[in-house]
Amino acid sequence: MTDSAQNSGLLAGIRRDRLDAMKTREAKAYAKSRPATRKALEQGGNHFLDGLPMHWMKDWSMPFPMLVDSAKGAKLTDLDGHEIDDFCLGDTGSMFGHSPAPVAKAIRAQARHGLTFMLPTEAALEASSLLTQAFGAFRWQIATTATDANRYALRVARAVTGRPKVLVFNGCYHGTLDDTMVELANGKTRSRQGLVGQFADLTLGATAVEFNDLAAVEAALKTGEIAAILTEPVMTNSCMVLPAPDFHDGLRALSRKYGALLIIDETHTISSGYGGYTSVHGLDPDMFVVGKCVAGGMPTAVWGLRQEVADRFAAYEAKRPSGHSGMGTTLSANPMQCVCLRANLSEVMTPKAYKHMEKGAKRLSAGLQKSIVKHGAPWHVVRVGARVEFICAPGPLKNGAESALAHQPEVEAVLHTALLNRGCLIAPFHNMMLVSPATKAAQIDRLIAAFDEILAELF
Repeated sequence: MTDSAQNSGLLAGIRRDRLDAMKTREAKAYAKSRPATRKALEQGGNHFLDGLPMHWMKDWSMPFPMLVDSAKGAKLTDLDGHEIDDFCLGDTGSMFGHSPAPVAKAIRAQARHGLTFMLPTEAALEASSLLTQAFGAFRWQIATTATDANRYALRVARAVTGRPKVLVFNGCYHGTLDDTMVELANGKTRSRQGLVGQFADLTLGATAVEFNDLAAVEAALKTGEIAAILTEPVMTNSCMVLPAPDFHDGLRALSRKYGALLIIDETHTISSGYGGYTSVHGLDPDMFVVGKCVAGGMPTAVWGLRQEVADRFAAYEAKRPSGHSGMGTTLSANPMQCVCLRANLSEVMTPKAYKHMEKGAKRLSAGLQKSIVKHGAPWHVVRVGARVEFICAPGPLKNGAESALAHQPEVEAVLHTALLNRGCLIAPFHNMMLVSPATKAAQIDRLIAAFDEILAELF
């Protein structure tokens, strides 16, 4: 925000009194319309820390969280009976819709044959072939979360290179992974502020530079300390930042020049199209990670190594003393994950599904941008395949520092509650929206209309 905007009492171009009036009214409307939810939270949350099963659930903008009764396709029904068009979709966890029929069928069938054995199944072998078909030639491993997958990928990178550090981009997010919880402050890497119970100096294992800054990447690689570059193809979980035209080619060239591995984390950018951003844009990582929706909503992540890296790791393993590797968890690669992977990859996550998602996301992006221009808001819209975000600042953004400045949590919180009161749910983190294979044009149009109504009052 500029000094003149601050002095005039504007926040993201909005007069403070208008924003405050909407905030008060929408909070009251939300609370009044959900008496059953309020009562259930008061009676049933006493045994949870913060009254909720995960503490960050309180970070939604509403006066109190919404309790979901059921979900199907691209709709949620809450405890008070409100039907809501869901564009959050579990923050990508249900990007292909809630309970896709083939995945639900696979769960029912596998439940009769056992939930977990710590042994492989035929479904796992079939899933590995489908993963290669979708994402390319990698040697696969199955984890439970993308956090775990990134953790194991970094262990392998450090093992085969003998180097201590990972290079990440300022403002990045790769799950709740200590290795990547660093940021830039006055041009220097430091542990990210706000971490709970953090005691180690995370800069011993990580270096941060700005996204799209190839000169800074090369300077870090020249130290000889970097085992791997870990990056999303597009910065998400922030105000979205697109790569410069030469950025990914530059990363690939520099990583090879200095002997670092390139790890692409597609956990959010799987929205880009069939095979993710890597396939759509022809990237060539040494290692590949994807989680969230890859098994249709069943908690699952996968990570893969190119054959050359797999061979280097095999040589390392041959010399490693037997014992704890620090990789793998008891419930990972369980049969339920594997049948869901197989069902999702073969019947749900298809090129046909992405075609529908892309068409809907274009419709949504165009409608939101039209409303922004119509009301003179100093905002912009970014789209990555089926993923759309309106950003409450001018754009495009070039890096994590600009993304942080563009983030307007006060404004976003008001908009999120106002949209929910009009039957539309978007992600609580920034302004992310997803279009699923189950999302209808009428749902998209309702979201655009609700957004336009809100902007008409604010501007």
